[in-house]
Amino acid sequence: MGGSGESELRDYHAAFNAAHLAMAVIDPEGLIVTANDALAALLGTDTASLREQPAADLVDLASDSRTWHAYREVLRGRRSRFRCTRRLKHPDGRSLWAEVTVAPVPRSRGVLLSIADISDRRELQARLRHLQMHDPVTRLPNRTLFFERLASALENASYESSDPYDCFGHGGSGRIGLCYLDLDGFKAVNDTLGHRVGDRLLAAVASRLTECADSDGYTRSGGHLVARLGGDEFAILVEDSTGTEQLADLAGAVLAAVQRPFDLAGQRLSVSASIGVVERAAAGTTVTGLMQAADTTLYWAKADGKARWTLFDPERNAHRMTRQSLSSTLRPAVERGEFALEYQPLVGMADGTVRGVEALVRWNHPQFGSLAPNRFIGIAEEDGSIVQLGRWVLRTACRQARQWQKDHPRERPLFVSVNVAVRQVWDSDLVADVAEILTETGLAPHLLQLELTESAVMGSAGRPLQALQSLSDMGVRIAIDDFGTGYSNLAYLSRLPVSVLKLDGSFVRGFQDEEHPNPADEVIVEALVQLAHRLGLTVTAECVETSGQAARLRRIGCDTGQGWLYSRAVTPDRIDALIGVNAPARS
Repeated sequence: MGGSGESELRDYHAAFNAAHLAMAVIDPEGLIVTANDALAALLGTDTASLREQPAADLVDLASDSRTWHAYREVLRGRRSRFRCTRRLKHPDGRSLWAEVTVAPVPRSRGVLLSIADISDRRELQARLRHLQMHDPVTRLPNRTLFFERLASALENASYESSDPYDCFGHGGSGRIGLCYLDLDGFKAVNDTLGHRVGDRLLAAVASRLTECADSDGYTRSGGHLVARLGGDEFAILVEDSTGTEQLADLAGAVLAAVQRPFDLAGQRLSVSASIGVVERAAAGTTVTGLMQAADTTLYWAKADGKARWTLFDPERNAHRMTRQSLSSTLRPAVERGEFALEYQPLVGMADGTVRGVEALVRWNHPQFGSLAPNRFIGIAEEDGSIVQLGRWVLRTACRQARQWQKDHPRERPLFVSVNVAVRQVWDSDLVADVAEILTETGLAPHLLQLELTESAVMGSAGRPLQALQSLSDMGVRIAIDDFGTGYSNLAYLSRLPVSVLKLDGSFVRGFQDEEHPNPADEVIVEALVQLAHRLGLTVTAECVETSGQAARLRRIGCDTGQGWLYSRAVTPDRIDALIGVNAPARS
């Protein structure tokens, strides 16, 4: 038996040493006990020199806190396996991508480290991803890549700021910054000189933005991501920002760079930019929250006269827009035509096409600038002006949906979704209003969707329930907005004239950690989708921010999605360009 065991052990040693895969056995302290020739060749040394060397130093496992923590957990026997990708320097001078795997050796206190060269695979993946994730006009990262990077940056910053194992100073500042800009005067260039010149101008702007970001990045802890989000919108993401001063300097440099004349096709063109600047701690910040702050600040820059950058100011956001001053001017504002509608696409998850839009009202306030709905809808519901405003929104949205249908007769018409407050059902004859507006605009009833909050619909009885039933009988679709935040009474839901559920964004945000998904989140959403489908309802996912979220939602059967991944709320002419084509961020 002894001779047989020794022979078997020699065979194992021979196989270990002859293997083409680079390997080493590591002790519980992370020191190399023995290494094979392949590992020695990969690192440009000999096996004897590798003994008692810290394995983590040889393959850069201590460069970030998350990797270091996972590696230490395997060494301590608390984790069965760990795998990561590292870029290593080959002795011949070239760089190579290596897949590093660490796993316990059975019936031993040792751990096996193996390193596979995956450079060819990485290069192919990189080429394919670059085509998928970059804008063909400017060659900048596109909307999809920007939001993936932003979500990753927020996740990493939050993890590192709270990591108890980060004793090596690997963490960054724990802050994040964003310059969100829109070109002033670009539409005039496109309209007068054509899209070809417009595209060349966008490419030239992209080049200057990249120069500004690179110049700032060279003097800071890392480079910045410059992306084109669509149309004439660009963003510069600053990870591990050092404070508002850094972002202010960057925004000033960008503004100056964009305002210098451009010489294109023998013509000298001048444009400027409005820039919204946000800088804050990453902890507690979400993608949607950061982008909403940036969007608000961009509107401030435009309302303040354009050609400027504006820093997000919580004081301005909260105190200047007091409820009293807004309430006193809301009712006359409808008569003065101070409201405008923007539309956010609702995208088919299966084919990536725009199926419909949600109408979102903005108030172009003469004093406070452009106000998002959450600043005044609650006030309008309290003082009753929601009836007058809601009627205007409904008429404007239906008229626009019918106009799109006329402008694109060969394409499947878009439906338009309009939010309705409970008070509109109680204080007005909503059924008569809808019937009159549909007749007036010529829009088919099935192309109108009315959204009510879950608590409003679930609590419907008497007149509201009769109104919903009459609207449904008319052919109008009824949707429950923010489903999952209120009663979630599916039994009661089956007796209501509802055709669409819109899943609250909190469900979708649970899908954000794509590396370590929570199975419970997916099980809950999948169960809701299956129940909804059995009840004959379709399901829309709100707040879709990454292509990973979109892929998982599509896999479990969600019908449509909306969110920053596809588009923010935009003006009607932007929707025109999306009709009949795939949404730009479809994964």
